[in-house]
Amino acid sequence: MRIAHKTEKSGEGKDCRNILSLHCKLCAQSAHIKKFNPEEMRLAHDDLRSFLAAIRKSGDLVSVDQEVDWDQELSGIGRLGCERNGPAFLFNNIKDYSPGWRIAANPIATWRRMAVAFGLPADTHVRELYDVYAEREQKPVAPVLAKDGPCKEVRIAGDKANLFDLPIPMVHEGDGGRYLGTWDLVVSRDARSDWVNWGMYRFMIHNERLLTGFPRPTSHLGKMLLDGYVPQKRTMPIAIAIGCDCLSHLAAAATFRIAGNEADLAGGLRGKPVELVKCETSDLYVPASAEIVIEAEVYPDRVNQEGPYGEYPGYRSGEMGNAICARVTAITHRRDPILTLDTTGFMDSSATSTSISGAIAIRRRLEASGVPVTAVYVPPEGGVHLAIVAVRKGGAEVAQKVVNTLTVRRALISKIIVVDEDVDVFNVSAVLHAFATKCHPGRGIHVVRYEGRANTLTPAYDQEERAARSGASVALDATWPPEWPRDGTPVRATLDSMYSPEVQRRVLERWSALGLGK
Repeated sequence: MRIAHKTEKSGEGKDCRNILSLHCKLCAQSAHIKKFNPEEMRLAHDDLRSFLAAIRKSGDLVSVDQEVDWDQELSGIGRLGCERNGPAFLFNNIKDYSPGWRIAANPIATWRRMAVAFGLPADTHVRELYDVYAEREQKPVAPVLAKDGPCKEVRIAGDKANLFDLPIPMVHEGDGGRYLGTWDLVVSRDARSDWVNWGMYRFMIHNERLLTGFPRPTSHLGKMLLDGYVPQKRTMPIAIAIGCDCLSHLAAAATFRIAGNEADLAGGLRGKPVELVKCETSDLYVPASAEIVIEAEVYPDRVNQEGPYGEYPGYRSGEMGNAICARVTAITHRRDPILTLDTTGFMDSSATSTSISGAIAIRRRLEASGVPVTAVYVPPEGGVHLAIVAVRKGGAEVAQKVVNTLTVRRALISKIIVVDEDVDVFNVSAVLHAFATKCHPGRGIHVVRYEGRANTLTPAYDQEERAARSGASVALDATWPPEWPRDGTPVRATLDSMYSPEVQRRVLERWSALGLGK
């Protein structure tokens, strides 16, 4: 349903047809790589606004000043940006809303923007981004508390709060409603301990003060609610922070351990503590630099209809169904606030964020289980349903152990390609070649089936499987059997495998001398 608003913009009929041509024109500009002073980049991501300034300098942000409709047009431009590996967008003129409201779409949907968020040059290779994440993740930094912060510049009490006063977009045609939590940071606290969870969860507007959400029962927020608050018939306070610094959002989206505090992880990724301020209506704390904070309480005994929604696997998820119900208790925001939007679907911001954190988590789980893993990559193109795992020694036993390990608690990844360590997991062409030529069509496929812990957003599952959370995962063994003798194992017909080191050296020198690069 289209909602009329009190603030109508003059010039509503402005021609917006040039926006996509502007996109195409500036997409070409975004391919130009600019070099940065490392010291200048180091603090580029301290909050959302400084991050946007940094990606503007790198050519990875397009500002749109023409009026754009919040009803699908705005998000459609962002969607096309994801599909074409284009820039992020800052929409400064949103139909039906005052000029003070803005929307930033797809903050870190490319590796270039992810690199800038980490304070690195935009052309940093994804392999190095993985290494940086893995190193910083091991050095958590606890947050610090502040008495006040930018997110408190405007305060709206619950009885005056109206969610339709925010330019929350209609993201896709066919969505159940207008979605708020596409790039958010939801804070919740365990009812029985001091564990505080940050997560990224979708929320749909039900009316002026009610939200409906879809935290999966196996998610940390879902477990907190079902295990702690529902049995006690207590409302659960939550705070939905929007437009925080990108690495705090990355921490919220991360595959992180139960009872782990993502605020500490965010501090480690940033290399300095996150500054937190107390909410208006609960004892929860949120990032002080957030653009918008929506405080709410989740009912333990009420549901509302929610969905469907175009989700991160790249498909609309199911049909409308029962979901948690949350009542807004306060809204605070910065002056001239920026609402962050991930135009969810194929190759969105969640694809890169889950790729990097999910791959590191997978590697650590495999190492802890004794798998001889050397590298893991979760390609964004796989919709967080595919992982590539390289091992020192392969074979059927190792492939089976990989898939068993990754399906013990909850099975988000349904397809795993296992390759030998001489295959670069970040080179998808090399992985496809190994899979096509080395995975035995009869003996190389290892399937695990499970009940109650499947990823309900997997498009291949039917409605009955989703309802029962019943599914399967497969390891595709693209390694040479360890029992094969060395002289009986095929040699790959590539420069680095079928030519002597001396010939390789001479070829590379000649290649460089011909001006063809390194």
